[in-house]
Amino acid sequence: MSQSRLNLLLCLLVLALFLASMLIGPARLGPLDSLRALVAGGDEATMIIMREIRLPRAILALAVGFGLGLCGAVLQGFLRNPLAEPGIIGVSAAASFGAVLVFYSGLAGAAFYALPAGALAGAALSVVILLAIAARHGSTLTLILSGVALTSLAGALTSLVLNLSPNPFASYEIIFWLLGSVKDRSMNDVWIALPLMLAGWALLVFSGRALDAFSLGEEAAAGLGVDMRRTRLLVIAGVALSVGAGTAVTGAIGFVGLVVPHLVRPLTDRMPGSLLLPSGLGGAALLLAADIAVRIIVPGKELNVGVVTALIGAPFFLWLIVRSRREIF
Repeated sequence: MSQSRLNLLLCLLVLALFLASMLIGPARLGPLDSLRALVAGGDEATMIIMREIRLPRAILALAVGFGLGLCGAVLQGFLRNPLAEPGIIGVSAAASFGAVLVFYSGLAGAAFYALPAGALAGAALSVVILLAIAARHGSTLTLILSGVALTSLAGALTSLVLNLSPNPFASYEIIFWLLGSVKDRSMNDVWIALPLMLAGWALLVFSGRALDAFSLGEEAAAGLGVDMRRTRLLVIAGVALSVGAGTAVTGAIGFVGLVVPHLVRPLTDRMPGSLLLPSGLGGAALLLAADIAVRIIVPGKELNVGVVTALIGAPFFLWLIVRSRREIF
């Protein structure tokens, strides 16, 4: 399948799922009334549901899914590891820990921007540590090991905060947020996260040509004139902005960046640079579909979208490990 045709089909799929996300919900609204309220106005209650509840939810599902899919494709090409995913460098775990600290301190209810600010601060701190350790002279192996260490440390600190939580209600809020969700979000969340995610996507797209050279190995890429340090900086900063900003407003949503590149790779020429846009669109489609599914799987009770993506991604991850083992032996 040609690259342009694949991108067109994925764009149409994302558009269809976006419209479905806007029209599906517990409030039984007619399609025409819903779209009229969204575009031209009308009944006040319908306008509030469409513009203040469903629209930001659909935009965040699209944007966060796109960022996760794009980051997964970039990291799998950069690290030359089919099991790489956005959480491998520790940014999402650090962002989650920053948000958990805000919950624990009680600042989450003091100001709307406190929670995303805490998550972004955690993500920024992890990037500073990564750049200090791995970006200047370190290899990709150093980057992976640093990310694993940061993920483990952030997870341990998050567990510590949960253990020291002063009351069960605070613990419940923390755990519920960590499950990942795009429901009950507003346009303020969109305006916080989207500019940072757009900046991250731009940095990752600039690394596309270098990723094709990286598929030949680090030494070969350096021989072809690829600036190794600059590429590491672009990848780390781009993934940090995309994943950190998304985690700041939705919580941790896993496995999208792992699954999607493997699903779309057979439809491309398998070069890392050609996989970026299809993976981003595939990630948007997957998260939109998962967010639609959580509204209808259990009637009367909505699941967190992070739970659904984990139920999809974990078996897929195990299958990848088994397949890799068979290829090695």
